[in-house]
Amino acid sequence: MAGPLSGFKVVELAGLGPCPFCAMVLADLGADVVRITRPGPVLQPQDVLARSRSVVTLDLREPAAIEQALAMVARADALIEGFRPGVMERLSLGPDACHARNPRLVYGRMTGWGQTGPLAHAAGHDINYIAITGALHAIGPAGQAPVPPLNYVGDFGGGGMLLAVGILSALLEAARSGRGQVVDAAMTDGASLLSAMMYGFKASGQWSNQRGDNVLDGGAFFYGTYACADGKYVAVGSIEPQFYALLRDRCGLAGEADFDRQMEREAWPQLRQRLGAMFRTRPRIEWCALLEGSDACFAPVLDWDEAPRHAHNVARETFVTLDGVVQPAPAPRFNRTPNDPPRTSAPATTEAVLARWSDNRQPPSNPRSA
Repeated sequence: MAGPLSGFKVVELAGLGPCPFCAMVLADLGADVVRITRPGPVLQPQDVLARSRSVVTLDLREPAAIEQALAMVARADALIEGFRPGVMERLSLGPDACHARNPRLVYGRMTGWGQTGPLAHAAGHDINYIAITGALHAIGPAGQAPVPPLNYVGDFGGGGMLLAVGILSALLEAARSGRGQVVDAAMTDGASLLSAMMYGFKASGQWSNQRGDNVLDGGAFFYGTYACADGKYVAVGSIEPQFYALLRDRCGLAGEADFDRQMEREAWPQLRQRLGAMFRTRPRIEWCALLEGSDACFAPVLDWDEAPRHAHNVARETFVTLDGVVQPAPAPRFNRTPNDPPRTSAPATTEAVLARWSDNRQPPSNPRSA
């Protein structure tokens, strides 16, 4: 695999949601990721999160399988696991056992609640993890129940992506020190971190606890979605004065004095109704012709089928098709070490992986001790 992580070796203990997402990101960036999975059904191309890996099937209830896993760990740079605290230790694959084989190993642990705390051993899902951070409370229309933002905030943004950042940070440090460490990534911590700006707004009096009452949560009429005449939707984000002025000008609202009250919250409900009535007069394609590509901060709201066909996404090759499955392309982009296109995961044996991972690395130099 090409990419900036080419040459790095990662063992992934197969799991759900954030762990395979983290492993996919590392594999997309060029790491050689080997997924250890239990005996069972063969992976299907529709499992997008499992792409670009070698897959080794091991029954970790068997001592021989544990030894095979440890043999791969001995040659790996990082390990990813997403079990409840204590499970890996009971399998004899915990941090102590793995570091005894490979002191340089970065051991990435992904959980909802974290390795410590009163909830550490409780079951949960994305919705539960983001609920105790304040993030879930903030999402949804005014006067109605909070709305789960799919599983972007907990599983992926506050989970898998945070774990990837932690692993990469620990790998950089290991290159200096020659020593690995444990990365404790909790979705509660990550979702809280993603909310840093909102907590700052709250502290400065710019954000309330009421859903649908703030600039970025649908409260502001100039930052939200609107239905068009054909039932499709558009998204408007004209916050800054110059962008808002352009929206008004293109929509024929420049001369309407009521729209001078952009930042007066008491005017927002009325102005939202008026803007909504305006957008309902034309189909989405006409609003796109008028506003898309301008500094009015406008975009059509596309569904899963429409998004890969949008001209901007096509030009940037934001989506790819692998084995007939349309999916997001690897990101971000690198000018000197570009990523390879994703590939279908393929079965492998422990022996094949060990042969590929023949350990010929030299001990790292340590600038701190030079």
